[in-house]
This record gives sequence, structure tokens and C-alpha cells, in this order.
Amino acid sequence: MQFDLRSNSATKLFCCSSSTGKQTPSKIGLTSIVIDSRNPYYFAVGGSDEYARVYDIRKCQWISARNSDQPVKTFCPRHLIGSNNVHITGLAYSSFSELLVSYNDELIYLFQKNEGMCSSPSSEDLKNSNEPQVYSGHRNAQTIKGVNFFGPNDEYVLSGSDCGHIFIWKKKEAKLVRLMVGDQHVVNQLEAHPHIPILATCGIEKNVKIWAPQGNDIPPLPGNVKEVLSMLSLLFPSFFLFPLLNYFLTQDMFDAFFSSYANFVIIVHVTR
Repeated sequence: MQFDLRSNSATKLFCCSSSTGKQTPSKIGLTSIVIDSRNPYYFAVGGSDEYARVYDIRKCQWISARNSDQPVKTFCPRHLIGSNNVHITGLAYSSFSELLVSYNDELIYLFQKNEGMCSSPSSEDLKNSNEPQVYSGHRNAQTIKGVNFFGPNDEYVLSGSDCGHIFIWKKKEAKLVRLMVGDQHVVNQLEAHPHIPILATCGIEKNVKIWAPQGNDIPPLPGNVKEVLSMLSLLFPSFFLFPLLNYFLTQDMFDAFFSSYANFVIIVHVTR
């Protein structure tokens, strides 16, 4: 579906079906959709089967009766092709059009934009497809978990886990560099600020945690900290505020996020 903010109704583009590698097409329940920021005409979807599908919105049919489902490319690890017990829970595009795909009860895979298969690949094409980068160690079984990039040039890969931890890998080497407790139960979603080294995470708990790098030398609190916090609590009663640390927009500061202890500096309480 496409929603125009100027309108009160939605437009049906097409129905996503499992025609790739399947004898009998069936509808795919979608759990994730993401737009390629480098080429905003392209968007990827993932759901109840093993394929991440990329579409060109310029080629989508605007009349639902025509029901055209023709992806530009499809992505899937070779060993998962034909699997009936996996599905996609999260997708993310990097600023270089790399596609990150997270599977339930499986791993996370990074596909380069030129590694996709055509919309109707032959068995030979499937066998000759390149193997993507793999990120492992987390657990994605209990809930729908997202996945994301982090850093000024998307140098890191982020994921939550059923164990309540935040997993952070180096994108290039797939090396686990940080493991932080993010929730008492499960961490589901992670979102990085587009310009500064701040990370938001959430899970089963009724709050959103905001993480920022903390230097080794922690500056003392100002003398009037109680008055400041008291005033803020009156202005923003739904926020529980901590002193926000100073930071610089450099690669060193992003690296400092992983070389020092990263503590969340603000907790936003979600009330019902």
C-alpha cells in the first residue's frame, strides 16, 4: 500500500507473492519495508518467506486489479533457498545501497547491491549467487526484531536479541565489538540518529533507551543540578532526564562509543 499524506486514502500497488522458486504462488505476509536512500525509487520488502524483494516504484501498477508483482531483484542466502521454516523480521539499507536482512531463528546477512538475483532466477543462477557477509551470536526467535546500521559511514551493524542484549558488529569484518544490556527481556528495535552518535533502542520494557558515548573522564555535575532537573521534570513530566554529554561529529567519537562504556543518558517512559 502507498499512503499519500495529502490524502485520506491509501493506494494498493500490488500483492507480494512467493512466485520466486515456488511452483504455486501464494501471498506473502510482509513484516518489513525499507527505502534505499541512495535511490529512493527502490524499496525492499521482507516477510513470511526467505526472500527479500526489491521493487522499483516507477514500475509498480497503480491499478490494483492488474496486481503486478515483478521485483527488480531478490536476495536470499544460498542455503536458505527453498526453506519453509524461516522468515524475514528486519531490513535496512546502508548509504551505499547495501541491504541488511535479519531472519528469525537464523542469522543476519549483508548483501551488496550487485549480488541480487533476477525476479525469476534459474536453478543455475541460484547456485552461482555470491555468499553474503554473515553476522552471528544473537538470538532472533521470540519477537519481530529489526536490524540497522550505525556510524557516519555505516561502519557498524546493530541487532537486538532474545537475551536482552544489544549486539554491535564491525560491518566489514563481522566482528562483534560491543555487547550491551538493553532490556530485562528482549531488545526488538534499534534506530541511530542520522548525524550524531546517539542510538535509540526498545524492547519489552515500557521505555525507550537513548545511548550516547561516555568518555573516560566524566565531568562533574553542575552545582545547580537539582534545580535544573526539578525544572525539567515540571516542563517534561513524561521524561526522566540525565545530564547529556558533550560530543563531536567525528569518526573518533563513533569509535569511542565502542571503546568506552556506553550508558543511556535519557529514558523516555511509554505510558498507556
